[in-house]
Amino acid sequence: MVVLEPRPEETHIRRYGGSSFLSAIPLLAFVVIAYVALAWGGADFALSRFSVSMPSGGLWEITLGDMVLTVALIILFFEVLKSTRTGGNSVVDHALSMIVLVVALILFLIWPPASTSLFFMITLICLIDVIAGFSVTIRAARRDYSVGGDT
Repeated sequence: MVVLEPRPEETHIRRYGGSSFLSAIPLLAFVVIAYVALAWGGADFALSRFSVSMPSGGLWEITLGDMVLTVALIILFFEVLKSTRTGGNSVVDHALSMIVLVVALILFLIWPPASTSLFFMITLICLIDVIAGFSVTIRAARRDYSVGGDT
């Protein structure tokens, strides 16, 4: 009887994600653009869009502002995941994230429809993206290139 053992397959680990320039585009730019488009169109972010009956008997009113903020937080999660890359596109990604932060900050300061708590939170999320992106990338690069161990 002949026993055939499976050959070990060569696995290629893609450590840095895709090398496409599109992967360097900060996703939070879409949230800022969506807010500007909705505000330009005269959307009321405080108006209740729908409500959910809770088991406690309460009623959860969900506004457009709540939905925009939820999407921004979900996108922030993916932006932090993208920042673990240490390739050349990560530098472009950080630079573009910084530009999105500056644009959001300027809009918050000089455009009256963006002078709201919701847009301040979006700007704060952009700031967290920039700080977390640089911090995570520096930490990942230090671990990748360290000789002695994780310090």
